[in-house]
Amino acid sequence: MLDYDEEAERYDALRGGEPRAAAAADAVLSLVPGTARDLLDVACGTGIVTRRFSAARPGLRVTGADLAPSMTRMAAARLPGAVVRADSRRLPFGDARFDAVVSVWLLHLMPGPEEVRAVVGECARVLRPGGVYVTTVHKGASHNVGSDIDAVLADRPPTQVSDAPAAVEACAAGHGLLPAGRARFRGHGQGRSPRRAIADLRRGWFVTLPPGEPLAEDFAVRLAALPEQERPRPDPEFGLRAYRKPHPGNLGATGGD
Repeated sequence: MLDYDEEAERYDALRGGEPRAAAAADAVLSLVPGTARDLLDVACGTGIVTRRFSAARPGLRVTGADLAPSMTRMAAARLPGAVVRADSRRLPFGDARFDAVVSVWLLHLMPGPEEVRAVVGECARVLRPGGVYVTTVHKGASHNVGSDIDAVLADRPPTQVSDAPAAVEACAAGHGLLPAGRARFRGHGQGRSPRRAIADLRRGWFVTLPPGEPLAEDFAVRLAALPEQERPRPDPEFGLRAYRKPHPGNLGATGGD
C-alpha cells in the first residue's frame, strides 16, 4: 500500500489536480442539503477537494481531518485553522456535531470489514439527525475502464474489496443510516498510460503486487509490451452514495436513491 505521508507532495499532480477536485466537490455537494451548516471531510488529504466545499457554499463551515501528517499540513495551508490530524476510526468530535460528513476515497483503504464498520460508525456518530453521510464506493472497480492495461492487470492476484456498495450500505444500515441518493463524477487526468501504470506498479499502488517482487516485474514487462506507451487510456468514473441519519421517531422514512 502507498505511504500517503510520503505521497503528499505529488498527490494532487498525479490525480488530476484541480479538474478532478472540482468534479468531486460538485458531485459531493449535489448530495448535501443546502441547509447544511457544518461539514466534516474525513480523510481530507491535501484539502484540494475540501476547500471547494466552503468556496461553493458561503456560510458552510468546513472541517478537515486526516491521519497522515504531511497531508494534514498541506490541507491546513489551504484551510487555516480548520484541519485536525485524526484517525477516521476514532474521530475527536462530540456526538451529533455535523450536518454532513464526507469520506471520499477512504473506505477502500480499510484492511477489512471491521475497520469499515468503525469508520462508518464514527461518521454516523458525529452526524446530526437529518444530516447526510456521503462516501465513495467500489473505488477499485472505477479504475477498470476496459482498456488493454486492464486486460493485462486482470490476471493479478485479487484484493479484498472493502468498499463494495452492498457492504457499505449494510454498514450504514447497521448504524441507523438510510439511503439518500447517488452521484458519479469523472476522475479527470487519472486515465493511465502503460508507462504510468508501470510507475504506479513500482511505487506500490497495487496492493497484491509488492514493488520489487518477481510477479510485479512480470506485470511490468507485460505492460511495457503494450502499444502507445505514453497515451492515457480513458479516465475512471467514481461512484458516490449518500445516507441520511433520520430524526428520532422518523426511522421508517427513506430518501431518494
